[in-house]
Amino acid sequence: MDRIINMIIRQVVSQLVNRGMHAGINKLTQGRADATPKQQAQARQTGDRAKQAIRLIRRFGRF
Repeated sequence: MDRIINMIIRQVVSQLVNRGMHAGINKLTQGRADATPKQQAQARQTGDRAKQAIRLIRRFGRF
């Protein structure tokens, strides 16, 4: 039972972190009047790469 609760909590937290990162990136790029859609997409890609790097660091930390 504890594993199921832990799994659900991890999924919820992951979704909240993703929403927070996307909201932050959108706020940074849309707050600028001169931000083009290309710049917004690039900022989102940068955020996704940062998430991938964090996951990779966590994996290496387990070994």
